[in-house]
Amino acid sequence: MSLVATSLEIDFDKMQGLAPAIAQDAATGQVLMLGFMNREACERTLNTGYVTFFSRTRKQLWTKGETSGNRLKLIAAATDCDRDTLLLQVEVEGAGVVCHEGTRSCFTQPLSRAGEKKTAEKKAVKKNERGNAQRVQS
Repeated sequence: MSLVATSLEIDFDKMQGLAPAIAQDAATGQVLMLGFMNREACERTLNTGYVTFFSRTRKQLWTKGETSGNRLKLIAAATDCDRDTLLLQVEVEGAGVVCHEGTRSCFTQPLSRAGEKKTAEKKAVKKNERGNAQRVQS
């Protein structure tokens, strides 16, 4: 496992003890999800090799996939130049689903730019048989 950052090198103070953590598929580069880590979640992730986040609503640690089996195995970790955001390159274990809505990535909801038509030309997102989001014309 090639780890670049340690929790001591990350500035958790900028966001009141938290740092955004982007989970990216190590093989494809697809962005899978965004979570938040505190120092303890980061240390647990680096020590166990499985991604643990801090739930802002429940105010507790949670390891991704601990109930679903779709765990995120840490392949590599890095921090950005400001040392306040983490990039976690992961391998998805289990069925390959990351999002609680049953898709591989949490990033499936398209946004319209100001002035775009919001009628029949609007694009929708549909899940294919593997649970991956794909854009289709509606």
